[in-house]
Amino acid sequence: MTNHPSVLVTGATGTTGSRVVGRLVALGHDITSAARRPADAAGARGIRFDWHDARTFSAALGGVDRAYLVPPVGDPGPVAVMRPFLEQARAAGVRRVVLLSSSAVPVGGPGVGQVHALLADGLFEEWAVLRPSWFMQNFTGRHVHAESVREEGVVSSATGDGKVGFVDADDIAAVAVRALTDPVAPNTDLVITGPEALSYQDVAAVMARISGRPVEHRRLTYEQMRDRLTVAGIPGEFAAMLAGLDRSIAEGAENRVTGTVERVTGRPPRTFRAHVERAFAECGRGAAPKA
Repeated sequence: MTNHPSVLVTGATGTTGSRVVGRLVALGHDITSAARRPADAAGARGIRFDWHDARTFSAALGGVDRAYLVPPVGDPGPVAVMRPFLEQARAAGVRRVVLLSSSAVPVGGPGVGQVHALLADGLFEEWAVLRPSWFMQNFTGRHVHAESVREEGVVSSATGDGKVGFVDADDIAAVAVRALTDPVAPNTDLVITGPEALSYQDVAAVMARISGRPVEHRRLTYEQMRDRLTVAGIPGEFAAMLAGLDRSIAEGAENRVTGTVERVTGRPPRTFRAHVERAFAECGRGAAPKA
């Protein structure tokens, strides 16, 4: 085991991937930063990578022994393209894989749950599956919720009064880096949440207080939420799945908090209020945050 293993990060320009790259570079690791539109980051080698183009797999796997994997966005059945990659990665000498999944998807469940099952069944001797709750960045970054907050002062959902342990992507990345670099792999799944469970009404109230402008929670039915997501450009099957997850939240499926962030990283997770305050400070209090 080397002190500085070489790590492949897929989705390297995305919400968690970019943060994982930055943290690994700061620790002195050799990083291959892989994305459909690659860009060299300071201390990382950028390469083109596309889950749906197997011709990009070999270059991504060259010389790496660990991998952080972000499934193809919007694909309701990612196992079809991820299984061949995982088998090629094992043959190429990758020893440890850390997969980004979701708190809403159990092992063997739909979508990325099938990929989770491959790892749990022993495809790699060293592995972890990160199962974060919903991202705080959904309300301050590039997401349909954040756009509606900026443009309408509205958060629309079919979550009713259900609560979620929203988590900051920086905390997810911190857990991911430990899962990738600790001497002993977790060899389990890690459910990652923030420190408190909030309803979407709570979220709207926090954003209103900090921004100084009205923000309200607009309650939608499952069908209305599905159609809203479809109009926003999300493929129909994936939009239906996301709206279904909202319905699960309304039924209490995400009303939980875990101690994973503090247990793994040694510090408590960021609160939603602190996240929003930082986002507004970075862009100026008079404007809605964009990243």
